[in-house]
Amino acid sequence: MLSGMATLSDQGHQANSGSSATATWLTHNNTPATSGAASVADTSLAQAPDMVNGVTPLPELLPAILKGIVMGTIIIAAVLGNALVIISVVRHRKLRIITNYYVVSLALADLLVALCAMTFNASVELTGGIWLFGYVMCDVWNSLDVYFSTASILHLCCISVDRYYAIVRPLEYPITMTHRTVCFMIANVWLLPALISFTPILLGWYTTPEHQEFRRSNPNVCIFEVNIYYMMISSGVSFWIPGVVMVTMYYRIYKEAVRQRKALSRTSSNILLNSIHQRHTSHHHHHSHYLHPSDSDMRVPHGMSSSGANSRQSSVRSTAYGTTAKTTVKTATELNMNGK
Repeated sequence: MLSGMATLSDQGHQANSGSSATATWLTHNNTPATSGAASVADTSLAQAPDMVNGVTPLPELLPAILKGIVMGTIIIAAVLGNALVIISVVRHRKLRIITNYYVVSLALADLLVALCAMTFNASVELTGGIWLFGYVMCDVWNSLDVYFSTASILHLCCISVDRYYAIVRPLEYPITMTHRTVCFMIANVWLLPALISFTPILLGWYTTPEHQEFRRSNPNVCIFEVNIYYMMISSGVSFWIPGVVMVTMYYRIYKEAVRQRKALSRTSSNILLNSIHQRHTSHHHHHSHYLHPSDSDMRVPHGMSSSGANSRQSSVRSTAYGTTAKTTVKTATELNMNGK
């Protein structure tokens, strides 16, 4: 116990000696420390105008302001345009047809893209890539973006199928595209994207373990990095399959339109030829009301000279070929004179 007390006494002396040495060093080096603090203070004062007031120079803010105006204009235009489409169909009874069901549903999907996806993207762009809403909201934003974008593309696919039946198979269209069929297609369009958006993204199936660890350690960064399996499935459902269907449908519609245009051209030509033929026939029928040249073989009255008979025949021929009444009267006058 005495040895322990001696040890503590030695440590106390050492601490006191260390404290005195530190005080002595500070006393001897008081002037250099003061001058260094002054230099740091001068540097801070030199940078004070921007740091204290928090004001960024206008040339640095101008690109962000322009970007914000452009993105805000796009978002507002998308919201108002799609809202007008929905309101127009709802208010006007004549627009409430089966085809416009797809249009209204597509407008709703695009409106939600503008509200739920484009707004968060604008915030990331304006803050220089900094995510301000936390780890969970990053997954929610990515899910909404994939969900509404895929739903919009699938709506376009359904519209192409609807137009195919309406143009290429018009007789089958009322039987195939019934109210029940259209509602079933729209319901699938809204349910199918959830299988490739909320389910794999919120459960973490869409990315790699390294990216998940990076996001946990950097919650202010929201990067959508996917693995190879999710990329193949998502791109197939969201792009390749609808793209192939739309290209096929519109190609067949184009072929049908070309065929109908050629048939219409032939029909127009036939109508024109028939019209010309009927006009020519009616003109010939109009001339047939006059005397035919064969009717000029009539008896010459006794006492009429041969010149009078020739004049009579010429008058009849001229009348048969549609000459004017004036010529006929003139010829008859000549006949009376010759008869005398």
